[in-house]
Amino acid sequence: MKWSSLFDRTLLKFVIVGIANTLLGSAVMFAMYNLLHCSYWVSSAANYIVGSILSFFLNKHFTFQNQSKSISVVSKFIVNIVVCYLLAYGIAKPVVYYLLQNSSQKVQDNLSMLVGMIFFVGFNYIGQRFFAFADQEEGKSYGKRK
Repeated sequence: MKWSSLFDRTLLKFVIVGIANTLLGSAVMFAMYNLLHCSYWVSSAANYIVGSILSFFLNKHFTFQNQSKSISVVSKFIVNIVVCYLLAYGIAKPVVYYLLQNSSQKVQDNLSMLVGMIFFVGFNYIGQRFFAFADQEEGKSYGKRK
């Protein structure tokens, strides 16, 4: 994988879709945690359930222009989301808790969710581009320059 292949028009499209996902998912996550008093894991998981549904359709068709009708694309997308979620939030929570050990749990959780979102974006872009929506025939992503 060339690093230059990560920074092209596909990344710009991914960022645009990500902004929409982030606005919707963040609203769900922070509302569930702060207003509905759901747990860290339930609130952050709800973010990715809602955001991932939007992400799948927008990234499949707009960002990566994947035309596959195969169930394997859906399966790979779900695996990617789950792995990225567990990695991002599993790393963010202990790191933030360690760095902010003198802060309240509410501050720690809110910042952990924010840091988890940042980690998730990076992991998810690489996973979607080179795994979930990768062109099986060419070993490249569908997000070729046009």
